[in-house]
Amino acid sequence: MPTRIPDESAPPPRERREPTPADYRRWRQYLADEKAEAGIYRALAERREGEEREILLGLADAEGRHEAHWKALLGDQLGRPRPASVRSQLLGFFARHLGSVFVLAMAQRAESRSPYATDPFATPAMAADERIHEEVVRGLAIRGRTRLSGSFRAAVFGANDGLVSNLSLVMGMAASGVSSHVVLLSGVAGLLAGALSMGAGEYISVRSQRELLSASRPTQITLTAAPALDLDQNELVLVYKARGMSQAAAEHRAAERLGQFTCDCDPSLSLDPERSNEQDEHEAIGSAWQAAVSSFCFFASGAVVPILPFIFGMVGIPALAVAAVLVGLVLLGTGAIVGLLAGASPLWRATRQLLIGFGAAAVTYVLGWIFGAAVG
Repeated sequence: MPTRIPDESAPPPRERREPTPADYRRWRQYLADEKAEAGIYRALAERREGEEREILLGLADAEGRHEAHWKALLGDQLGRPRPASVRSQLLGFFARHLGSVFVLAMAQRAESRSPYATDPFATPAMAADERIHEEVVRGLAIRGRTRLSGSFRAAVFGANDGLVSNLSLVMGMAASGVSSHVVLLSGVAGLLAGALSMGAGEYISVRSQRELLSASRPTQITLTAAPALDLDQNELVLVYKARGMSQAAAEHRAAERLGQFTCDCDPSLSLDPERSNEQDEHEAIGSAWQAAVSSFCFFASGAVVPILPFIFGMVGIPALAVAAVLVGLVLLGTGAIVGLLAGASPLWRATRQLLIGFGAAAVTYVLGWIFGAAVG
């Protein structure tokens, strides 16, 4: 047999020691988590079909190989089955009942935090598997994020805009010294004005974009006007050059449209000139009315939170404190969701959202207090 030349780029074998009771406990936890992760991918696969289903089942099989590794190491120390980690159990619950991009985003983050890279009893191949799994899950999550990005952006932007702007308005009015009744009326007015402004702005934006794209889309005039064109002064070439074609491609296209193929050019240049570009389902503009109503509802859902204490009869500082707490909880929630979808730390994203929202409200409160003191 030929002698195998060692691969110098391969990771060196890991030095192992005699396992301790702590090692056995850790392996049992690894085993439980690998079982749970395989179940997560199988649950997600049940909600998908085609290529995505095969990919998820392949990930489940890989987790099964890792499971077999720890089971072999444990041997007669297998003991009673341990429950999976809280994170794995939570992911499993979401996978069975939701099966959404949120689960994939959470799974991506879980794969990125695998301890196998530093565990001497995990093989280098297992550590490499986990890094590759992160990229596989990232690729699957990208599809869902792309499908979700437009509507999710509008939801987060609208709700946060309503939260922060109306909290700032309420805080500023309260700091100026007006009565709680006036604060409530101001908050309701801010909700309606902001939601209507958002809805109207979104309607105009979408309609304008659709009209702009419609005006830029090539028409079918070449089909009807071509037979009457002067063959010696073929202006059809100018049409195709204006659409971005080279001279050769434009000449070939014009000859094809006129039923002549006398030009000396590459036949591969012949394309269907009047076929409309396939619309990307993820970049579709959508209905202007749908966008307007969605923006109105998203803004209103956020803007109503700061005035809830005043609606239920609270007044003064206690009402402001409750409003701030409610808004803070919603800001933390939306920030955490953004973090999960991005595959990043939900804690940092939630904290950032909270600081930005409360920072804007604090500035408005100070300005309202200064204005109230000056007027008073």
